[in-house]
Amino acid sequence: MRVLISGASGLIASELKVQLKQLGHEPLSLVRRDARTPEEVEWNPLAGYLQPGVIETVDAVVNLAGATTGRIPWTKKYKKEIISSRLLSTKTLVDAINSAARKPAVLVSGSASGFYGDCGDQELGEESPKGTGFLSDLADAWEQEALKAKDSTRVVRVRTTLVMSRKRGGLGPLLPLIRLGVGGALGSGKQWWAWISHVDEARAIVHLIENKSCEGVYNLTAPQPATCEQIVKELGKQMHRPTLLKVPAFALRLVLGEAATELLLCSQKMNSDKLQATGFSFEHADLESSVRYVVS
Repeated sequence: MRVLISGASGLIASELKVQLKQLGHEPLSLVRRDARTPEEVEWNPLAGYLQPGVIETVDAVVNLAGATTGRIPWTKKYKKEIISSRLLSTKTLVDAINSAARKPAVLVSGSASGFYGDCGDQELGEESPKGTGFLSDLADAWEQEALKAKDSTRVVRVRTTLVMSRKRGGLGPLLPLIRLGVGGALGSGKQWWAWISHVDEARAIVHLIENKSCEGVYNLTAPQPATCEQIVKELGKQMHRPTLLKVPAFALRLVLGEAATELLLCSQKMNSDKLQATGFSFEHADLESSVRYVVS
């Protein structure tokens, strides 16, 4: 199986390529320069350009391109880049799929937990309504762009969340502080942080590609929910460091602005019931095992 991947240099896509190769598949990376190897395909999503004829040669497309929301603060200029990087990339791929003589069997397109907004202690399944805020509007627009390919191919939208990794991911800024013994919960610490290991994130995408009955939207989150405080405490426990220094919410908002409210203080208690019902099993199903993987 040949799989065309956008956002190919990112954390999730890098792991996805490794896993696809291990399974005997052929991942192709979309690059915004001249292709240098047979595994690379040139494109320019800002100009709507994709190397002619490539779509007809692939069996699946995985769309993970998008400027990181972790670059803070969000200036007006950077928010426009966050939006355009997702929508134009998706539009370029969807247009190519819709016009292809031979269409890929599936498009797996990225989305995010931000779709739900801040929901307190409410449990969130895929049927839960759209929330409010910049990230909610962004995720919704991203998904709607992907759905324009639904008459041409099977479309799967994946709502991802805090990705726990040894390398980068959502814990990147927090880990050094905990190692120094100056880390702690953010705000009240009671906000729910949906999370998933980057290994399981990639495994779930492969699973959704391979299972032809999978269509629509899926939460990519581990089955054991956890609060910010629980995650930080587990990190401190396994790194043998104290985690007593909470960061007040007002300080986060003062320094980070809108991003603090929508990324760090937002509460999203997502479940993975729909994904598990398809037969998917997690390698890191509980917080303890995932943190052990991250800090090992």
